[in-house]
Amino acid sequence: MPQPAFDMLRALAIGSQALGLMLIITLETMMGDAARPWQGVVLACMVTAALAIALVRLYRRNRLRKRQAQRLADHDDD
Repeated sequence: MPQPAFDMLRALAIGSQALGLMLIITLETMMGDAARPWQGVVLACMVTAALAIALVRLYRRNRLRKRQAQRLADHDDD
């Protein structure tokens, strides 16, 4: 099955990671060592977003597999 031209989940994953990295660098630049706890919070948010996106991707893939299996089963019944 061909992939769609634009994968929204991939774009969201890349965007969230890029935003998080920029925020971590900006915090370090502006706050110095005082930024460490906030950088940890940003990193935790980045990991949470990545896990959520991975779960959505897994859910969609499994749903697609179920549909394909159902179509195959329906076609075999005919």
